[in-house]
Amino acid sequence: MSEQIIETTVGPLAVRDTDPDGMLPPAVLWHSLFVDSRSWVRVEPALTRDRRLVIVTGPGHGTSGDCGRRYTQGECADAAVQVLDRLGVDVPVDWVGNAWGGHVGILVAAGHPELVRTLVTAGTPVHAYTWKGRQRTRLLLVLYRVLGPARFLADILSKVLLSPHTWASDPAAVAMVGEEFGAADRRAMANAIVSVSLRRRDLTPALPAVQAPTLFLTGSDHADWTPEQARASAAVLPSGSAAVIEGAAYLLPLERPDEFVRAVEEFWAR
Repeated sequence: MSEQIIETTVGPLAVRDTDPDGMLPPAVLWHSLFVDSRSWVRVEPALTRDRRLVIVTGPGHGTSGDCGRRYTQGECADAAVQVLDRLGVDVPVDWVGNAWGGHVGILVAAGHPELVRTLVTAGTPVHAYTWKGRQRTRLLLVLYRVLGPARFLADILSKVLLSPHTWASDPAAVAMVGEEFGAADRRAMANAIVSVSLRRRDLTPALPAVQAPTLFLTGSDHADWTPEQARASAAVLPSGSAAVIEGAAYLLPLERPDEFVRAVEEFWAR
């Protein structure tokens, strides 16, 4: 697997490519806010069996930098297009996005329908932030700016992103969230929280422009993206569907990798 840094409008992004020779159909993976591309580690072996994975680390996370200013989800979508162009990917991709990555995928599919063959979003609320969610994130940001990725903050974050079942039974997943949150550059992570979380806009108006077959996945314990909301958004699309993975919250590929892979591969097969 090769990894490279690609300059984009949102800064230098770390990109891993599992099949640089392009022998397999391409799929783009973009992770959730607060964790980085390592959050795909449990599903990569299965997905690489018949896909070339282009795994993007978003700005302010992992070894990616950022552009030193506020940026938008739309600019993240532009950056994804730049990554594909730099890698020479000239056929439509299967986009798989977790939370933040789903937002980016919706905008890529809406703005560049020729680039997206299918779209899977996992734990990706389409609506704008609720007041409660915004206030909770503002408090987290204040504490993070003062204290950095302190252990108690990482624990709070893990309890939000992971289901109670995962928190109680999967210490490796809990540790991974804390490690990835703690590894990010402090200034760049704070910028990402403001840019793509606190300034998150309602993407419902973009949905009718998404022509690619789309699957909205959510976890049974996702507090901000219920099965009813996922189904309602799917109904807006020309070819939309929704499904629920039990015992998961936001980070479906980390919490329930087998179920996640099964849902994605069955969707691709259809």
